[in-house]
Amino acid sequence: MDGRASDWNGLEKEIPSCCLKAKASAPELEATCHSTVVSGWFSESQSCSGECNKVVYFNNPMWPGEAHSIKVEKKLYKEKSEYQEVLVFESSSYGKVLALDGIVQLTEKDECAYQEMITHLPLCSIPSPKTVLVVGGGDGGVLREICRHSSVEHIDICEIDKMVIDVSRQFFPELAVGFEDPRVHLHVGDAVEFLHQAPEGKYDAIIVDSSDPVGPAQELVEKPFFETIARALRSGGVLCNMAESMWLHTHLIEEMISICRQIFKGSVHYAWASVPTYPSGVIGFVLCSTEGPPVDFVNPINPIEKVEGAIKHKRELRFYNSQMHSAAFALPAFLKSKVGLLRDADTDGDAPTVVA
Repeated sequence: MDGRASDWNGLEKEIPSCCLKAKASAPELEATCHSTVVSGWFSESQSCSGECNKVVYFNNPMWPGEAHSIKVEKKLYKEKSEYQEVLVFESSSYGKVLALDGIVQLTEKDECAYQEMITHLPLCSIPSPKTVLVVGGGDGGVLREICRHSSVEHIDICEIDKMVIDVSRQFFPELAVGFEDPRVHLHVGDAVEFLHQAPEGKYDAIIVDSSDPVGPAQELVEKPFFETIARALRSGGVLCNMAESMWLHTHLIEEMISICRQIFKGSVHYAWASVPTYPSGVIGFVLCSTEGPPVDFVNPINPIEKVEGAIKHKRELRFYNSQMHSAAFALPAFLKSKVGLLRDADTDGDAPTVVA
């Protein structure tokens, strides 16, 4: 071993000496090693700053200076799609894990927090949603959650990478079960183009379950994309968009809130949830409504507990309930201080209350 590994672009990446020693003392671990699975541990995306051989750190530039490692029991799948590296492995504490380009997307243990919150925060905030679009979400988890809502008649999903769908069906059937619902219509392709073709005012709700805003996904957090979404929503329709970590990305949150305030003339709010395997352990959501019937995101008008069969549809809810819904909009002081636009949210609807 020469202490180097290659990424998918052919660039050499240094493997830390501690990992080399571990590999040398336990040759059986060699089978689980690649650029982000070293000596039996997964560390989110190795990257480099400047010349690759000078500075190497085990993380993505989205969260410099830190890494979260997960113990690997067995590598199950690794292929390069047209768009990204797709990796699945069995971990010792989080079950099976899906990583795209070396970045954790979901684990069996904590996917419930993300999938349930990104779905029910918008759908429980409007009465009787009927038409829903999912952008991304190729693992099927958001679809599984939308299908709890008996009022929904039509669900479109636009996912660019078919390999993600196929891998989820093979390794994550509890999520991919969402594709089996007859209300679901799958479109494999570019979401921006799909939205341009969508009729004006078609959707009651749009859920953007995208990867982090780097590379091709950067387009999904820019003003033209949000304008296209607003056009596709009906009067009083709602958007829920993944919106990064309050601990790491206040600059991105501020930019997204600013753009959305310009475009969505109803209300704009920020919410968050705990997801242990995401950087910093939390993930945020920006929720917006178009001009029309007012939407009070904080106090769900369509509580999940009153939707017949919803709590146990396919499987029992594990994270979301109406109390978690309202609590998600309670923001810490430091976030309001750093993102001034969020201070105004307290006057944009009622203050958070707990729904019994």
